[in-house]
Amino acid sequence: MELVGKLQKSQPGQLEFVALMSLITSLTAVSIDALLPALKGMGEALAVASMLDIQLIVSVFIAGMVFGELFFGPLSDAIGRKNTIVAGLIVYCIGAIVAMSAQSLELMLAGRAIQGIGVSGPKIASRALVRDIYRGDEMARIMSLVLMVFILVPMLAPLLGQLVISYFSWRAIFVVYLIMAMISGAWLCARQRETLPPSSRISLRPLVFYRNAQKIVRHSSVMVYTVVAGAVLGSQLLYLSVVPTLFFDVYGVTHQFPLYFAILALGVGGAAYSNSKLVQRYGMQAMALTSIKVMTAIAFLLFVICLLTGGKPSLLCFMICGVGLMACIGILFGNLNALAMQYLGRLAGTGASIVASISSAVAVIIAVLLGRYYDGTVYVIAVGYLLCGGIGLLLLRAAPRMNSVAV
Repeated sequence: MELVGKLQKSQPGQLEFVALMSLITSLTAVSIDALLPALKGMGEALAVASMLDIQLIVSVFIAGMVFGELFFGPLSDAIGRKNTIVAGLIVYCIGAIVAMSAQSLELMLAGRAIQGIGVSGPKIASRALVRDIYRGDEMARIMSLVLMVFILVPMLAPLLGQLVISYFSWRAIFVVYLIMAMISGAWLCARQRETLPPSSRISLRPLVFYRNAQKIVRHSSVMVYTVVAGAVLGSQLLYLSVVPTLFFDVYGVTHQFPLYFAILALGVGGAAYSNSKLVQRYGMQAMALTSIKVMTAIAFLLFVICLLTGGKPSLLCFMICGVGLMACIGILFGNLNALAMQYLGRLAGTGASIVASISSAVAVIIAVLLGRYYDGTVYVIAVGYLLCGGIGLLLLRAAPRMNSVAV
């Protein structure tokens, strides 16, 4: 049964399309970033024994996405992109309601896991939707524009979270999530046509999924770009999980945290915009390789500075390095996803789910393992970016010599 009706005859213009995809995909980032200023208060309200445990509110959300992505990708190939996005939004809203009413850390984590599962529907199906309409470097350009626009939302998310908890409580942040999900679903249903016609849909059967998954996992180039994307996401997830505590522990920043976070996030948005202009001239591979070289160099510089300052560089130094690292992330995210997706063809939904779930799993492992070594200094962030950048650099240099045939 169709959840959102018959195919629409009209397709929104590129500007509206980018704005719609940005809003839908921003749910993932906002669901993490808006809670960052509230983590300390949430820990106190839920009687959490250690503030390290409160980081699980971020990690469990990502873990939920890993499982959800494996389901919603094949689902989008079977029932269409729009239906899948709407189904995911419904699950996401259920998770938000559970988390909003939680009186214990366990129930909060359950709600966050459900949210993560739900948000994977819009996340995966929107990528497949872009892949249905665009190809190659043009696809990378559109993904960069989507990243540039949607980064403005999570850039302001900590400020929004701080504002909400100032007037209400941290539970009201989940009301904001519900409102965003409803607006996204209504806009999608009203304006975006279905991009996967019934004739191109793939049966939702375990054996079919297994065979298609085998094709994708055995494609060396897809897997290389997927692991690199996971390493990059892992360094970013590590940063997100420790940076609120770090700003307080190292720099004594509390209420001004959203402002500093927004400044750092500007690096992502500006770089994503630049990438949308440059990628058609230089290509996705060259842009990604150059960016990861620069990211690794900046991370090494930050690590050396940490050695000289006992792990506590000046705030100005940390912000300069941070903006540089965020700029590299802004270029890498759009290009790595497009590089992996370019080989997937009509398996875009299933492929997007496998790419996203594997990269998310890699990211969660990196963030959780390294996050436990946070010691009140900047060392763990420097090491995280340096380690992930080094791994990514080695793999990206090898990628052009691998399989270049579509799945």
